[in-house]
Amino acid sequence: MKILVLNCGSSSIKYKLMDMEAKTVLAQGGIEKIGLTGSFLKLTLPSGEKVILEGEILEHQTGIEYILGVITSEKYGCIRSLDEISAVGHRLVHGGEKFNSSVLITDEVIGKIIECIDLAPLHNPPNLNGIYAVKELMPNVPQVGVFDTAFHQTMPDYAYLYGLPYSLYEKYAIRRYGFHGTSHRYVSRRACEFLNVPYETQQIITCHIGNGASIAAIQNGKSIDTSMGMTPVEGLLMGTRCGDVDSGVITYIMEKENIGSQAIATIVNKYSGVLGVSGISSDMREIETAIQNGDLRAELALKMYNYRIKKYVGAYAAALGGCDILVFTGGVGENQMETRAVVCENMAFMGIELDVEKNMKIRGTEALVSTGNSRVKVVVIPTDEEFLIAQDTLSLLNKR
Repeated sequence: MKILVLNCGSSSIKYKLMDMEAKTVLAQGGIEKIGLTGSFLKLTLPSGEKVILEGEILEHQTGIEYILGVITSEKYGCIRSLDEISAVGHRLVHGGEKFNSSVLITDEVIGKIIECIDLAPLHNPPNLNGIYAVKELMPNVPQVGVFDTAFHQTMPDYAYLYGLPYSLYEKYAIRRYGFHGTSHRYVSRRACEFLNVPYETQQIITCHIGNGASIAAIQNGKSIDTSMGMTPVEGLLMGTRCGDVDSGVITYIMEKENIGSQAIATIVNKYSGVLGVSGISSDMREIETAIQNGDLRAELALKMYNYRIKKYVGAYAAALGGCDILVFTGGVGENQMETRAVVCENMAFMGIELDVEKNMKIRGTEALVSTGNSRVKVVVIPTDEEFLIAQDTLSLLNKR
């Protein structure tokens, strides 16, 4: 069975076509700059070679039509006909309190996703555009929605509610939702498979660390807390997001700078975090280069970034009542050995002992990086959200 996985952003579409019987990726790539000058499709051939195809791609339906044309083409294709695609799985950002699991997409489901647009105005509309496009281009192919927020719907109320008037939660559903749920779900389960331990009995802390970053506390297979909140701004210091900040600071800046809600939203989402502190970049590779050249603000940004991760790991160990497995994933978590080392340094009090030498050799591969004496197993698990989306899609198809 072949399943197409789509991740539609405001000006981009990422895709993977997967053969679920062979568990192989048949095609993968993405479109950038939808609706802008210079739009293009970048695909990865089975050999690993990257190919760029330029074209005028004005909206998502054109983009998905372009992708479907490429994967069935004689030169770059891997299937002869679209009839070989059994289903399409979509990454959907926000399901609010309406969805606690993946679902087959129906008109009723689409209506509920529309109701959640206020919670994710930048993400849900392009997600819906992807659904509409597939519905138009492949009307008989079933579609499945996999929500970033669904995994965290198991959080207890005392963890997801804010200390605001309860009436605001009742009126506007203001609460912590959390994100990266598909990644946290995948790597926590995969870590247990890798370590050959039962998923349903483990206390796990998963660190999805990259330009966007979040941490989750997972108890017996269920998320009980996560660092991101109602929006992806809360929690860790990120590439361009500020993370945790005193709400009084927000109103203070608005008053001093004489700006409104849109401007402050841009500041905390686009110009803060590692970029805002360093004044250089949100890319950790550029930050490392700057540090080597003696840039003190770049050094400060990295210290703040690492410290926030370490603080949340300690907090979630307390929330869980202990920790069995600590997982690092995401672009930084998988590849930045120094960040893993700093987070695990002086953590023997909670059972973490890092194998420093082995840790420095691991980049982008599954590995156990704690010592044999470490009570907490520290592992690096590359995330594969697309595979989990395809798995969920297959599972729902089989239940029909």
